[in-house]
Amino acid sequence: MKENIIGRELEIEKLENYISSRKSEFIAIYGRRRVGKTFLVKELFENQFAFRVTGKDNVTTKEQLASFSFALNDQLGIDTDATNWSEAFRLLQKALEKMPNGTKIIFFDELPWFDTYASNFISALEHFWNDWASYRSDIKLIACGSATTWMLNHVINSRGGLHNRITHNILLSPFKLHEVEEYFKSQGFYYERPEIIECYMAMGGVAYYLSLFENNKSVAQNIQQLCFTRGGELSEEFDRLFNSLFKKANNHLAIVTALKNKGKGMTRLDLLDATGLANNGRFSLILKELEQCDFIRSYTPFGKSKKDMMYQLIDPFCLFYFKFMHNKGSFLDNYWVKMQTTAEYESWCGHAFEIVCLHHINEIVKALGIDGSINTPCSWSYRPTAKVMADEETDEDLKHGTQIDLLIDRSDRSISVCEMKYCNGEYEISKAYDTHLAHRLNVFKKVTKTTKTLIPTFITPYGLYNNMYARKINRQVIGNDLFLVSHS
Repeated sequence: MKENIIGRELEIEKLENYISSRKSEFIAIYGRRRVGKTFLVKELFENQFAFRVTGKDNVTTKEQLASFSFALNDQLGIDTDATNWSEAFRLLQKALEKMPNGTKIIFFDELPWFDTYASNFISALEHFWNDWASYRSDIKLIACGSATTWMLNHVINSRGGLHNRITHNILLSPFKLHEVEEYFKSQGFYYERPEIIECYMAMGGVAYYLSLFENNKSVAQNIQQLCFTRGGELSEEFDRLFNSLFKKANNHLAIVTALKNKGKGMTRLDLLDATGLANNGRFSLILKELEQCDFIRSYTPFGKSKKDMMYQLIDPFCLFYFKFMHNKGSFLDNYWVKMQTTAEYESWCGHAFEIVCLHHINEIVKALGIDGSINTPCSWSYRPTAKVMADEETDEDLKHGTQIDLLIDRSDRSISVCEMKYCNGEYEISKAYDTHLAHRLNVFKKVTKTTKTLIPTFITPYGLYNNMYARKINRQVIGNDLFLVSHS
């Protein structure tokens, strides 16, 4: 039922428009494992399916056909044991032709799993759509799949019989903070927003991960149970995640692993050097797949060209896994609760909060009141050369490197220079940090020679402690602002 769906307003609007159109539609929905694709379709169109079937993971063609035949028998009353996919689709076609006039929604869940070796599933699906369904006006075929490589290669960007046949595709991304909050409230949780941010820092917005939380436990207790307890339901998730999404996932894992300790990211050439992979179209496709599944983001540093594009790991769960779960050995009681008193945890919080902010750029822009302008988020760094360091006439400021983690380059001739700081209370700017900020802005102006107005902006969970240095800061964004409802 529609009222059971958390968020997804844009996707719901699209799907309802496609289903009510006056022509047949082939709709592909893809996205990372357990993000909520199946739930969205089933809740939205439950009791409206003319036919629905789910592929089985790692079974033979014979078993897939048996499952399909059972669905035909159970839902459409066709008593058959189809021996090949051409026969199976012909039987489905005949059954649909006998149905009364009106929209006929067909749902293939986990579509990639049907495509077993030498099964000819794709060619049969192509023939079903190209030779029959597309000529009608009443067939609405919805295909879901987590195997992103397969969905992109065989359906969305197909160069075969389905080339340009997909009428619509929807990439389903993880929840934003306001949707996580809505979900928890619907399930009887009483988490306050700081706890929800803490949850997002570790789990991100993956619907399935949130569904494993128990409402009688704190966020920390749930994370301990799911990730750091023997048999915990997310203790082996990382390994399953990539193999379910990508064919030959080793290359994807190599890139993600190379990025795990590079907070601001790496260039393509650096990634090629670190992974040893070939510099070809396949490498470009892997980067695209990782980005479409929200594991990485690409951005061009301020003042640089596209050839200087950076790739940054931004998946909260992957970063959490590498920091605390990877190669950690035996499980310890209350490990996660104990970790929260350590410097390692504090360091992780700083970077994890930055990642949360990067997932909520639109919300930050809205909070700053600049959503009416064109805004380009990026970062910037400066490293003086040996020549600059040695030159006695060089400005002293330029002899010291610096970086800015988030710039919002605006079309109103301004740049929001953002500091993202995690703190359990109001963040206090010290005299030393105020000097550091002034140096950073000064170097940025001198190196980039920008004529735009620089607007110092702080993003913190609780805002700034009101002292003489805080009063120099033009704009603040607090944790509550990250929960704003904002559409890309």
